[in-house]
Amino acid sequence: MEMKLELVAVPVTDIDRAKAFYEKVGFNVDHDQTVSEDLRFVQLTPPGSACSICIGKGLTQAKPGSVDLILLVIENADKAREGLLARGIEVGAVDEQPWGRFVYLIDPDGNKLSLQELPKR
Repeated sequence: MEMKLELVAVPVTDIDRAKAFYEKVGFNVDHDQTVSEDLRFVQLTPPGSACSICIGKGLTQAKPGSVDLILLVIENADKAREGLLARGIEVGAVDEQPWGRFVYLIDPDGNKLSLQELPKR
């Protein structure tokens, strides 16, 4: 049986602030639909990814800031870091590990993202 992960809910307090942050990081806005005053669905996809995130109202019971890890694979950690800094995104230094080079960032609600440059094989 084949299964494809396509959507991960990320709980946020302010939908528009979170949407702006993820757009600034480089995610594409696929959908932004207000269904009712109790339901708004925003889907964002990182460039080149088959999996998206969704933020909104009425989507999840999880607490904002509770996502501890979303891992995105990137080509080059140094370039990714430079690009994020140029867009005004706060990131630390590149973290060198035997299993890859990482750049970490946190959305306005405290949800954590890791960008990983895979080790050369």
